[in-house]
Amino acid sequence: MQLGTITVARRFCGPPNSANGGYIAGRLAAFVDGPAEVTLRRPPPLDVEMTVSKTEAGGVALHDGDALVATARPAGVEIDAFPPTEVAAARAAMTRSFPRAAHPLPGCFVCGPERHDGLGLAAGPLDGDDVGWDGLLASVWTPAVDLAGADGAVGDEFIWAALDCPTSFPFFDATGTLPVLLGRMTAALERPARVGEDYIVVTRAAARDGRKLFAEAVLQDASGGTIAAAKTTWILVDEAALTGG
Repeated sequence: MQLGTITVARRFCGPPNSANGGYIAGRLAAFVDGPAEVTLRRPPPLDVEMTVSKTEAGGVALHDGDALVATARPAGVEIDAFPPTEVAAARAAMTRSFPRAAHPLPGCFVCGPERHDGLGLAAGPLDGDDVGWDGLLASVWTPAVDLAGADGAVGDEFIWAALDCPTSFPFFDATGTLPVLLGRMTAALERPARVGEDYIVVTRAAARDGRKLFAEAVLQDASGGTIAAAKTTWILVDEAALTGG
């Protein structure tokens, strides 16, 4: 049973020729009631109408023609609590991120340094002595007006996006990145984010299993309250897959 369609505008890319993983995950999660787990099966194309349909297992599936792009199902997020983080501390952490010139996807909507219309998220270690990036990383996000509806509430897909790319950063260091793509993301949104307010994405590594890298994150408001939480699975890929998807 077809539920609707999704078309991702080129603005919301991750790699040059495919959608940002968190953004498309959030779009698909809108067809699921409550917290959702989204699994990406292939790079989601840009400017292509994809169909959303119900699955026999009670979830939803996203197809590009006959090709399965992603699936989503209801799922909760269980992670240990994160400590409240101050906006000033998160801004300082961003200055300790890796160099802009080392970014493998400078045009990424969420974290690309060349994007003046993106989210501008560049996480760095909260502890200035954390040279191995083994602890908490943070970034500040101030949603722009074009990410919200008439009521000033930011679209859920942008909250998913904000929790996406920063969760790859715990596997990097001050010199650069690993070639990784989002494989799975589970997110729970507790309350809306608002245009023009400062929010903090706090993230940490959870585990590593071969090519799979596991991380978790929260989106906090300026007083330390939780807006949303997420768990992600990143897949190590070769450089061609990273840029050519």
